[in-house]
Parts: sequence; C-alpha cells; structure tokens
Amino acid sequence: TSEFIAVSLLESNFKLQKPYNKSPNERYSFNNGVHTFWVFANDKPHTITSNTKPCSKIRIRGYDYSSGVWQFEGEAYIPSGTNATSVMQVFGGSSRATTIMLRVYSANLTVYRSPTVLENVYNRWFNVNVIHDVGASNVKVYIDGVQKYEGSGAGGNNHYFKFGVYAEDGASHRMESRWRQIRVLWKNSTKLDIIR
Repeated sequence: TSEFIAVSLLESNFKLQKPYNKSPNERYSFNNGVHTFWVFANDKPHTITSNTKPCSKIRIRGYDYSSGVWQFEGEAYIPSGTNATSVMQVFGGSSRATTIMLRVYSANLTVYRSPTVLENVYNRWFNVNVIHDVGASNVKVYIDGVQKYEGSGAGGNNHYFKFGVYAEDGASHRMESRWRQIRVLWKNSTKLDIIR
C-alpha cells in the first residue's frame, strides 16, 4: 500500500445489504471493530424484486470509480462450514457483473471457482488486498502480503467494493464471514474519476 492513499471511510460509506424481511441485527453485527455477516441459504434476497441469492454484505458507497488504480484491504475470518459463498467482490463489468469475486469452496479461498488463492481458510484471520487497475484492465489479489493472483478486468465504467457473505450455487445452509481493518485506497499517480 506504500504508493496508495487511503480514503476516509465513515459509517455512511457502509451500506448494508441483507434479506429484505430481516432487521439488520438479525444478519449483521459490528462489535469491537469487527463486521460479522451471516445468512442462510433459504433467506430472501436483499430487495423484494431481486432475483439474486441471499446475502448479508456491505457495499462501500461514495467511492464508485471508473478509472484509476484502486485497492481494497481488510482482514477476513471464515468460520468452518461456510461453503459456496462469495465473501468479497469488485462490482462492475461489461462481460460479467463483477470484475472479481473471492469465494469459499471446500475450505479454500478462490477467485470465482478457481484458482485457489488460499487453502484451509477456516477459523483464522488472514489479510486480503485486491488491486484494480481500470486503465490496464488488471486485477491482483494479495493474501497476507503475497501476490496470489493476477488477471484481466471485465470492462465496465462503474465499480465499487463489497464484502460479507453472498450465496452461490450449492451454498451451505449457514454462511458467515467476519471482517476488520477495512480500508479503500487509491494510487496518487493516477487521475481519479469518482462517480458520486
């Protein structure tokens, strides 16, 4: 993160998305700096008109972007049993809905279904850094400070970060993730185009 500048994140920048028929505290808590998300495979989607699968996640707002080099940083904890679940994503793309998704399958952290970027993720904290270079159409994933993935972007002109739990096909009945030390950063050598 040495070439990056952290933006200011306030409570208003964290928009919770959870089953529309549940109150926030039924699927989310924030205690001692830790965001805890949980959802069940038979929960409702986040809006009454949505066709998406159940989720409990935060959408970082106020820093949607269409250019520049942006980075998400956080520490994650995945309790055992969580499976077929997205836990972090860079939203936005033209060839697909997202630039990248980090998911949990069979106790491993993966980019979409593959490749695996961290094995045996359960019941321990680990650091996640995702860097998205819009102009270069490039995305990198670092786990505990080590680069584990590099791939192409997915186009699109509106991107933002999400983290939490979001059911995928074959999801476990209960899904949970915990996050702390969340930061959003941008590279100060690039011209910013923040979408307000």
